[in-house]
Amino acid sequence: MFEVYRKEVKWGGKLLTFETGKIARQADGAVMVTYGGTTVLCTAVGASTAKPGIDFFPLTVNYQEKTFAAGRIPGGFFKREGRPSEKETLVSRLIDRPIRPLFHKNYKNETQVIATVLAHDMENDPDIVAILGASAALTISGLPFMGPIGACRVGWDGNNYILNPTTVQMKESSLDLVVAGTTDGVLMVESEASELSEEIMLGAVDYGHSEIEHVIKAIIDLAEVAAKEPRPLPDEPKEKDDYLKIIKPFRKKFEKAYKEIDKSNRSKMLSNIRNEIVLEFGDSPNSTLLSSLTKDIEADIVRGNILKTKKRIDGRDTKTVRSIVAEVGTLPRAHGSALFTRGETQALVVATLGTGQDEQIIDALEGEYRSKFMLHYNFPPYSVGEAGRIGSPGRREVGHGKLAWRAVNPLLPSGDDFPYTVRIVSEVTESNGSSSMATVCGTSLALMDAGVPIKKPVAGIAMGLIKEKKEFSVLSDILGDEDHLGDMDFKVAGTEDGITSLQMDIKITSITKEIMEIALEQAKEGRIHILNEMSKAIGSSREVLADSAPKITTMKVKLEKIRDIIGPGGKMIREICETTGAKVDIEDDGTIKIAASDTESSEAAQKRISDIVAEAELGVIYTGKVVKTVDFGAFVNFLGTKDGLVHISELQNARTEKTTDICKEGDEVKVKVIGFDDRGKVKLSMKRVDQHTGEDIENKKED
Repeated sequence: MFEVYRKEVKWGGKLLTFETGKIARQADGAVMVTYGGTTVLCTAVGASTAKPGIDFFPLTVNYQEKTFAAGRIPGGFFKREGRPSEKETLVSRLIDRPIRPLFHKNYKNETQVIATVLAHDMENDPDIVAILGASAALTISGLPFMGPIGACRVGWDGNNYILNPTTVQMKESSLDLVVAGTTDGVLMVESEASELSEEIMLGAVDYGHSEIEHVIKAIIDLAEVAAKEPRPLPDEPKEKDDYLKIIKPFRKKFEKAYKEIDKSNRSKMLSNIRNEIVLEFGDSPNSTLLSSLTKDIEADIVRGNILKTKKRIDGRDTKTVRSIVAEVGTLPRAHGSALFTRGETQALVVATLGTGQDEQIIDALEGEYRSKFMLHYNFPPYSVGEAGRIGSPGRREVGHGKLAWRAVNPLLPSGDDFPYTVRIVSEVTESNGSSSMATVCGTSLALMDAGVPIKKPVAGIAMGLIKEKKEFSVLSDILGDEDHLGDMDFKVAGTEDGITSLQMDIKITSITKEIMEIALEQAKEGRIHILNEMSKAIGSSREVLADSAPKITTMKVKLEKIRDIIGPGGKMIREICETTGAKVDIEDDGTIKIAASDTESSEAAQKRISDIVAEAELGVIYTGKVVKTVDFGAFVNFLGTKDGLVHISELQNARTEKTTDICKEGDEVKVKVIGFDDRGKVKLSMKRVDQHTGEDIENKKED
């Protein structure tokens, strides 16, 4: 019934298996990939024809994690997987970015790739397996995919690169880098690093690219026996030459428009020219072809000028960074804020400090964990002068936010040094090239303004590439048009001492090591320049937090005392919070974090907790309150919630007939700890203490 094809290869010390022919046979391509004990099913389907009027490639990639893969049941009320998690969105983008440029330029059929995690061994991350599965599924599908691609994760232990490190190894690695590409070169890089040098980062990319060649060969071997017949490609439109004749006279107008430095004016001029072209063609033109040919002319003008003159749209050379204005304290009520402007790109970034109760709880396939640092990136339509729908964050916003998060995360202090939850919100208020890198710069400024003791300031820069045959130019701090019409989007973030994040996307088939070396060196120069400009606003973290920020004090108590602080049903801790106005977080190791808006509330909460956990000391005198009288003595609350017994014989030096002759409930008395019974109960004495002065009568007699 099944005609199954398998290909196995030993890779990184583990078995990598590709299997097709048994599951999802109605898809154009379906491959189940297993690496170690992690399995992902990847399918690829392309529509038989393209929808009329589409001038873009409608590719959709969906990566989805099923909790049964880890032997878990989803959390929440419905007990069913819901909307994509942040990781699912990020991995979907991770698959999309390297495969998109490898489809034939004339192919416009709706295409969908779905990667479903079926098993997770808690050692090998499914993201790499999913990329390989998508590549294999497309390669055997018959769709016009000019692959295959390979991908791997690279770690760094301080001396050696690690291929596809396990989750345990990743905890000790100072690098998390994913590289994808073909045998000819690299197509995509995504990474987070602990201030590593350009040499180490480039070496990691080179190492990863050499390792993926083994996987690419395995996919080719599978395709040779299991691939479907390739689909015929669409012919070039017959009216192409006629359209070119009509469009050609508009070239000079485009050249003039692209000499306009101001983005708003340039956009208006370009829009008017495009409208003129549509009118020139009369009724019912082939809009797809028209748009494509118009874009080709614009690209030729912009790209040709850069290669010939080394001058760009706004008049800069290839290395110059646009003018920068950085300021902090933009919003006086915020815990920390910054406005970072670079040319026509601007980000308003706000830092908010919270407590442990504000940590983000993440229900991941690997289990539940908490995050103390959140970075949320927003890209409203007005930032590019447009009107549009405002809704929940899209894939682009999630991806850009995570890129900035990776750039800043290695520089944050540990929880022990800074016990705050930190949330960053970046509102992109203007955009003309790399708002994600503006977010990195703004985040660094806002954190320092908030008093978060980051190790060093961090900045980011976006690099571009114009490549025609053997001739190329690497561009620093690219504009939106240069990104749109260029061949590479290469973002580098880091400190003056090293790289913390690197992301690269290629629109052509690949780039060489030489281009990457030039781009990294040029990016370093730009990054240092940006850091110098940022230092004019603030050079290091403020020594004190904003008045509006919560003040967190940390205490440590014995584990057996935690139940006393919480009290029955949480009664005691609720009372502490309500009466003092402070927030109290108790961790399993006995660490207590007290957050309050003022010193008085914080000290009041500390005293309440100290009283609860304090232990009575033999021979020490305390002031207490009588809480109960009985025939044989009085119970006195003398230390927080602790009561002790003053036996009737210890009430006064003379004989006492009735306890109430000496004290009554509610009386304030001074008592001395004279011992403990077999059960640890405290024995107190009143007669050994001067009830007026609080002096120790016994010691006074000895003197």
